Amino acid sequence: MAVPDNRQALLDAMHSTYDKLARDLARVPAGRAREATLEGHAAGTRMSVADLVAYLIGWQQRVLSWCEDRARGLPGDFPAPGYRWNELGRLARQFYADRAGQDYAALRRQLEQGHARLVALVEQGSDASLYGAPWYERYTQGRMIQLNTAAPYANARARLRRWLKAQGLGG
Repeated sequence: MAVPDNRQALLDAMHSTYDKLARDLARVPAGRAREATLEGHAAGTRMSVADLVAYLIGWQQRVLSWCEDRARGLPGDFPAPGYRWNELGRLARQFYADRAGQDYAALRRQLEQGHARLVALVEQGSDASLYGAPWYERYTQGRMIQLNTAAPYANARARLRRWLKAQGLGG
């Protein structure tokens, strides 16, 4: 898939990758969602499907926070308060821990709600506001949204499909 360079392409990428991921997440039996048998975000680690969903929710919330901060004229806290870009493994573990006690259905609802909020945010934007100028360092707002929504959705789906196949749940 080409990297989106306008509002409609970003919306298309967000919808397409999310819809495919959501269909695959629906195939995961709730009783298996907390098994740490899925390839982790750090080399040599394992996580659960629920952790994967928590990770995606964490990034959705970060993007929304960045956009809200910027809309208020604040610089935004990239990637997250207390974290640097070279500490994303530690941030991923925090995202897992933030939702460790939540059931799989609740996590899937939160992921859906976060996706809807991000789509609404992009729909309110224009090509100029999303892609007309750097927004964070050299990246446009649209590119930062894509890097933290559509791209991780696609990555998560690839991991999930490998897991589903390995678990005998199709793929």
